[in-house]
Amino acid sequence: MTKNPPRILAFADNVVDCYRDRNVMYPGGNCVNHAVFARRFGAVTAYAGAVADDEAGRAIRAALRAEGVDTSLLRLLPGETAYCVIATENGDRVFVGANLGVSIVPPSDADLAWMATADAVHTGRSSHIDAWLGKIATLTRVSYDFATMHGEMKIAAVAPHCFLAAFSGGDLDREAAAALARTALSHGATWAVVTRGENGALLMGPDRVHEAGGEKVVPIDTLGAGDTFIARVLVGLLREEAPPQLMKEAALAAAETCLSPGAFGHGVPMDIDLTRMMTIDEIYATTTPAPPPGMMAG
Repeated sequence: MTKNPPRILAFADNVVDCYRDRNVMYPGGNCVNHAVFARRFGAVTAYAGAVADDEAGRAIRAALRAEGVDTSLLRLLPGETAYCVIATENGDRVFVGANLGVSIVPPSDADLAWMATADAVHTGRSSHIDAWLGKIATLTRVSYDFATMHGEMKIAAVAPHCFLAAFSGGDLDREAAAALARTALSHGATWAVVTRGENGALLMGPDRVHEAGGEKVVPIDTLGAGDTFIARVLVGLLREEAPPQLMKEAALAAAETCLSPGAFGHGVPMDIDLTRMMTIDEIYATTTPAPPPGMMAG
């Protein structure tokens, strides 16, 4: 059984989530959120990635430190901190545009050394480090957030490295969510979780499927709810908690996240340059992944 508390490193993805209509920005991004929520759930967490020396970068660093997340691996690079511009409609988030700034980086030697002492590393689609997953999986367990990437080609490439494969499936019915989880397990993942918003979530493991219904709340902001759920599941699996109980607690925690603005709070006045904002489709069409092992950028 994993020692208690588990040690988790969240790697790479970060942004400030900018609410232009309210002129406020919140630290966020899947991996930053995961580091914070896992810490709140009792894990020892660190965040490794890169920000710039600007107001957005300072907001991310300050929030992580305030939440008790180890920031010793957080790099400061010239350029612009990643941002995402968000509108809220009926409590749901709508992405307007973004820029990934300096956030896409490969693991450093110091990052790899921390990983070797960790019980798990959490990363995902938005970190753009798929070429490193094989290396990371030799050091520790991998938790990977596929977000809305449900294609079997992507799953077949990533799932063999995964202890936990996580998916966002708000548009999936129960049968489709279960089929998605089975696909991840068939390609080598040990566990697969599919979150379905207000319709709950399912967790599939070696023996059976565990489900949780959605907690009924009137959301203020759903940003970060899925990250909350996934973080609680990973911490629970590392502790070898009973899946039915950890799923119930994950659902409650995700609902609580919906009751406050931003993913985990720490809002500050918005201070970013929107002139280089791109659509989400443009970002994924043009983004260059982090260089793989053996081909580090000079």
